[in-house]
Amino acid sequence: MAGDQRQQERTQVGDLPEVCLAHAIALTSPRDACRCAAVSPAFRATADSDHVWRRFLPPGHRGASVSVHPPQGQQAPKPAGSKDAYLRLCDAGAAVPVGEGSGTQRLWLDRASGARCYMLSARALSLPWDDGEFSWRWALHPLSRFGDVAELVECTSLDIYARLPAAELTPATTYAAYLIYGVAEGHRGLSYPDQETTVALGGARVAPARHAVCLHPDEAEARKFRAVSRGTGDEEPRRPRLREDGWSEMEMGRLRTPGDGGRQAAGEEVVVSFEVLGWYPKRGLILEGVEFRPVN
Repeated sequence: MAGDQRQQERTQVGDLPEVCLAHAIALTSPRDACRCAAVSPAFRATADSDHVWRRFLPPGHRGASVSVHPPQGQQAPKPAGSKDAYLRLCDAGAAVPVGEGSGTQRLWLDRASGARCYMLSARALSLPWDDGEFSWRWALHPLSRFGDVAELVECTSLDIYARLPAAELTPATTYAAYLIYGVAEGHRGLSYPDQETTVALGGARVAPARHAVCLHPDEAEARKFRAVSRGTGDEEPRRPRLREDGWSEMEMGRLRTPGDGGRQAAGEEVVVSFEVLGWYPKRGLILEGVEFRPVN
């Protein structure tokens, strides 16, 4: 009998004070918090609480709330909580402007992990101008999330660089960098397999250091190119992926961000590059920017 009584008096997880349970759930991930909400009604109230979801918001957005505008004549509802603010930040199409000027960078969150996703617009990149001031032109684009995009008018030397402080990304997370672009009618020089991308963190190349890519694969053009060049090596060039938003993306490489130690405070930068090795006329590249997204 005594043993049965001790068994009945054993504390269960659901017996913990709500503040303790909320603290424990907040130490997990957004995906795990949603799983906890499915356990029972008692867990759902705690797992959906502001205490939990405020922990998943970026530091600068932890006071965020979502305002809902009611129809005319109706009373405004209570502002939505931190979970709604989190879900709103997961919408890449409505990414939040960040950085100086708030016009060249966008931030959103990976829905499952809460890791920060980042995009640098073409205005925030280093573009070649060595062929004169008309190498690129700035133009509005109906698919762009920014004020304008860069369109390559004409050049012979093409290399593009992006830099981002490592501290802007979530610590101890594996990221992939993507070149986001389109190709205009009348393009030239974008189909040859002599293109390379690199990724670096704090000056150290991430192995494998270089990746062969091809922005606009065209077998006929590739055969012409192989007749005069050996290309970039034995690696099969990476091919682009057409996204649902109409842009193409090319993975440039991957890296692992530092942990919460002192390395990030030392001003480390993530540096990615795209380069065409051959010196021949090129035109028609429409550059939206570079994205950094966690690898799930």
